[in-house]
Amino acid sequence: MKRDIKYLDGFMSDGYAPIAKEIKQLLTIYKVYEQQESMYRNKVHRVADRIVSIHQPWLRPIVRGKAKAPVEFGAKFDLSIDEDGYGRIETISFDAYNESTILQDAVERYKNRTGRYPERVLADQIYRTRDNRKYCKTHGIRLSGPKLGRPGETAKEDKKVEYQDNTDRIEVERSFSLSKRCYGLGLVRTKLEETTLTSIALSVFVTNLFKIQKRILFALFYFFTSESDEIVGVA
Repeated sequence: MKRDIKYLDGFMSDGYAPIAKEIKQLLTIYKVYEQQESMYRNKVHRVADRIVSIHQPWLRPIVRGKAKAPVEFGAKFDLSIDEDGYGRIETISFDAYNESTILQDAVERYKNRTGRYPERVLADQIYRTRDNRKYCKTHGIRLSGPKLGRPGETAKEDKKVEYQDNTDRIEVERSFSLSKRCYGLGLVRTKLEETTLTSIALSVFVTNLFKIQKRILFALFYFFTSESDEIVGVA
């Protein structure tokens, strides 16, 4: 790569002017070479903002620890579900990030939309940091999950509440699964960064639209069936 880069530099110094698309690829190749050389000289296997694709330099390796695919490539996002069952993308990025830092901002956005804090937040274990627990307690929000410390006198009731919270939190996982199976979230094949983000957002948007459609149909069905019952009663 070092030899070929010298050739390219020589061509450009002789007057060759690359087009805009070639300039982006050249800058990406230069960056890849710098990263690989840095890892080789420092005898390490990691580097910040590592590029794994010349044609998609915004992709980053995200370690998930799964047996089938320990490392994944693509967008990572946090999805929240409100009390009406509608999903909202709270954060989306191609870089790996700590999910626990998202919770407080998501709750504040909920307050800005509704004018109040939620009664409870059903979150996975990674969100239950001490900082998030303190934040929820300060604003009168019940964060799902077991309490810290030894079980108290209300341990039996706390177990029932924890079980119900875990049951209700299945709706979030169900929304992910539904978007992947039915609304295209698992079939994103776009190549550009903007189109990939748009495809993900549209998938969540369409999922919400179908939920709205179902509620409208149920409301119409209830309206007409109740009206027919009244007519039969009068007759």
